[in-house]
Amino acid sequence: MTADGLPLIGLMLGDACGIGPEVAVKAMASGAVHDRARVVIVGDVRVLKQGMRDAGLRFDYDVYTTLDEVTWPRRTVPVVNLGNMDPDQIERGKVSPESGLACGETLKHLIGLAAKGALDIICYASLNKAALHRGGWHFPDEAHMFADFAGHDGLFGEMNVIPEFSTFRVTSHVALRDVPDTITPDRLTVVVRLADRTLRSMGKRPARLGVAALNPHAGEQGLFGDEEIRIIRPAVERLQAEGIRVAGPIPSDTIFLRAKRGEFDGVVMMYHDQGQIATKLLGFGKGVTVHVGLPVTLTTPAHGTAFDIVGRGIADPGGIEYALRLAARLAANTESDA
Repeated sequence: MTADGLPLIGLMLGDACGIGPEVAVKAMASGAVHDRARVVIVGDVRVLKQGMRDAGLRFDYDVYTTLDEVTWPRRTVPVVNLGNMDPDQIERGKVSPESGLACGETLKHLIGLAAKGALDIICYASLNKAALHRGGWHFPDEAHMFADFAGHDGLFGEMNVIPEFSTFRVTSHVALRDVPDTITPDRLTVVVRLADRTLRSMGKRPARLGVAALNPHAGEQGLFGDEEIRIIRPAVERLQAEGIRVAGPIPSDTIFLRAKRGEFDGVVMMYHDQGQIATKLLGFGKGVTVHVGLPVTLTTPAHGTAFDIVGRGIADPGGIEYALRLAARLAANTESDA
C-alpha cells in the first residue's frame, strides 16, 4: 500500500517488439486505475518513450533508479529505469532475443520487489515465448519462469478472466496425448481449492464452480472413457464434502453455456484449449490471465504481442486496462482479508 492507502501495482511494458508499450501508454493515459491504485512503471524509459510515439499520447512521469526513491502521493507517474533495452537497436515486429532477455530481467526485478513487500501486485503487457526462450529464459512458459524467480516449488496455475466467468486449468502447456495421464485426483483437488480461494478473493462468496468433463458427453458412463468415473466425479464429491460449492463433471459442450448464463463464477477445465476457445470467443479484447498460487500475483492481457500491427497506433488497450483494474481489485481484496 502507498501512503495514500491505495495498492501499488508494478507495471511492465511487455515485449518492446510488440504492441505492449503502445497499449500500456494508452491505458495509463486514460487513467484506467487512477482512483483505485497507484502504478509504478519498471523497465527502460526508452521503451516507454517508444510506446508514447506509437500511441500518439503522453503523460507526465519522473525517472528513478530504484523504487526506494519514489514517494507518495504524487502527481506524476514514477518510472524505475533499469536501462536494459534500447528499442532503436532491435527490429520491431519480429522475435528478438535481446527483447526477450530484457523482459525476463525486468520481470525478475519486479518479482523481487513484490517478494519483499515493496509492490502489492504486478501487471505486465504481452510477452513473446519464443523471444524469452531465445533470450536465455529456458522455461516451458512464463508461469514456470515466475515460479523459479519467486523460489516457489508448490502448485501454481493460470486463471483466465472475462466479464462472464473465469477459467482454471488442471493441465496447461502439455501435449494433448499427455493430458489424461496428467489428470490425477490430487491435482484436480488442489486446482479446485485454488480456484475457490482465488474467486473468493475477488469477492465471489461463495464461489460457484463447475468442473468440465474430459471426454465427450462426460464419457457416456464409461463408453467414451472412464476418467469421469475414476477421477473427476470422486474428487468433486470429496470437495463438496469440504463445503466447496462445486458441480461436475459437466460435458464441455454445455458447461460454458451454463457459465455464460451465470450459473458458475468459474470453470475448471481439463486442458488448455478446452477453455481458451470459449474465453477468447467471448472476450478476446477483454480477457485477462492471472497467475495464481505464487507468492506474488501477476495479471496480463490474454492477447499476444500482435507483431502484425506494431507501430501503427491502432492497438486496442482494452486488455491491459482490464488487467490493471483486476490487479487493483485483487490487491485491495488481499489487503482487506489480511
